[in-house]
Formats: sequence, structure tokens, C-alpha cells
Amino acid sequence: MDLLDWMEHVTAAEFEKDGKLQIMYGIHGQVDLEEQELDHFEGYRRSRPVRVGNKAAEQFQLEIYGEVLTSAYELARRGLPLDEHVAGFLTKVANHVQEVWTRPDYGIWEIRSEPRHFTYSKIMAWVALDRAIQLATTYGLEGDVPSWERTRSQIRAAVLEHGYSERAGSFVMAFDWDDLDAANLRIPLVEFLPCDDPRVQNTIDRTIERLTEDGLVYRYLVDDGLPGKEGAFGLCSFWLVDALALFGRIDEALEIFEKAAGHANHVGLFPEQFDPATGEFLGNFPQAFTHLGLINSVLYLAHAQGKPIPETSPIGTPAHREQVSR
Repeated sequence: MDLLDWMEHVTAAEFEKDGKLQIMYGIHGQVDLEEQELDHFEGYRRSRPVRVGNKAAEQFQLEIYGEVLTSAYELARRGLPLDEHVAGFLTKVANHVQEVWTRPDYGIWEIRSEPRHFTYSKIMAWVALDRAIQLATTYGLEGDVPSWERTRSQIRAAVLEHGYSERAGSFVMAFDWDDLDAANLRIPLVEFLPCDDPRVQNTIDRTIERLTEDGLVYRYLVDDGLPGKEGAFGLCSFWLVDALALFGRIDEALEIFEKAAGHANHVGLFPEQFDPATGEFLGNFPQAFTHLGLINSVLYLAHAQGKPIPETSPIGTPAHREQVSR
């Protein structure tokens, strides 16, 4: 709950002004994270450019609202009460999603080309309202639930019409595209659709066919406006494990899990990305996202194998879907 308290505090001024959330803030709540290149540094193994700050802080990324509401929902279902300030903040976030979900954005991967209607971004807007509804109906969050439900239905309809390509045989990166995005592996994990939906199964299979190399998963294979070659993304590899485990494809999930987990260094740390051919670490190191993916995959695998887990039922599992009457 301390995280949500911090978010409410550091975003209060901006949110009152225009309802905007930045995707990141300084540790002390700084909003100015101007990106600069330090030309006098050559970087690790001459991996220029060396930067401080992050230009992505200026981007509109729709999926962050779903992450905020999901975090609150996960805390609430573990028995942590929402205090008045945090609850008011969450209601504002949900209301804001209703106003902005139709806008194109830069997506979870912080694309530095033109904004688009990214499928995963819209799904996470659906998640934001879905979790707000769950918080209101079960945990006392105040808000206009019928209005949230109407907008949630509109988002769902848009994603199903424009986010799935029959030609690609998969949910795709952006509306009316054919390029794939590994973020769509999370569709059953956030309960937008169940794991046994044929479109979800197709997305898993096309991701394995087109975005996977030697058991490791690329985020995407499109031009993102950044220099350099894309490596396989650790977090996406664990998302594939989770999706396969949900569907009961446990042997495949275990094989990919062991492949990905086996790339840790001698003290068990992971980078952001790997070179599938050599196993070389790429991108940020150590990367918390990759470690978070590892932990979640252990939970999903254990749940799929019928083993006891020290947790409530993970979102996406039949047990949780039944709890929320989905």
C-alpha cells in the first residue's frame, strides 16, 4: 500500500491539473526527467549512447492505468484496506481512462516512432476499468460503476474487432496490423479472454512460431525508432511460460522456463534481454522485470501442477475467474 500512497502523493498536482499520469517519476517525485546523451562516455563494451534521464517520461502510455488499478486490486484481495486518499485517487484514474482510451499512445515498449492504437494498451485500459469495477463491487471503492461497465464493453468490442487479425492468426501489435507483440501473451493472464479461447491459443502458437528463438521470446520484430538490434526479452519469455501453464501445456511451459531460468548469471541475476544465439546479456542489468517474471512463472507453474502456493489464486486461473464470476 505504500507504493499507492507514494503514487497518489507524487501525482497529486498533475492529476488535479489535467488528469495525467507520467509513466515514471524520480525517486523523490521529480517530474522533469529530461533525457541527455553523455558523449564523453563510451559505455559498457562501447555500447553508446550513454544516457541519463528518459524521454519516455514524456510519452502517453495508456497501459499504465491498468497496472495501477491491478496493483490496488491485488492488495485489496489480500486484505489491505484502501485508505480515503488512495481510494479517491483510484476513482480518478478509472474516470480518466474513460476519457482517454480512444487516443493512440506509445505502448508498453515505449516506441519512439508515431503513436498508434496498440492492442495491449487498449486491453490494459479494459483492465483498469475491470479492476475498478471489482474494487467497487467487492471492496467499497466509490465510482460510477454502470458508466465504467459501459466503457469496458466498448473497449472490449474495439479490441476484438481491430486487435485480432485473421490473416496473421493472432492478436497483433496495433489495430489493423499483422505484426505480433509478445505483450499479447498476457491476454489470458489479465482475464480479457480465457486461456481456452481459440484466439488466445492461436496467439500463443503464432508467438512461438514467429517471436521465439531457442526458447527465448522477442518483444516484437518491427522498427521501434531506436538504433540497435533487439534481443530476446526475459520478461516475455516468462509470460509465455505463464500462458502455457494456464492452458495446461505444462511440459512446454517447463521446458521454456528451464531454458530462460538457465540464463541467470553466477549469482542468479538476469538482464533485460538476451542474445539467443550466444546467451550474452543485453539491455539493462540487473532487470527487476525479468526477476518478477521468474517469480510469477513459478507460481503459475506450481498452480498448474496442483502444488500448494503461498498466495491467493493467480489472476487468470479458473479458480480466480470463478471467484469473480467471469
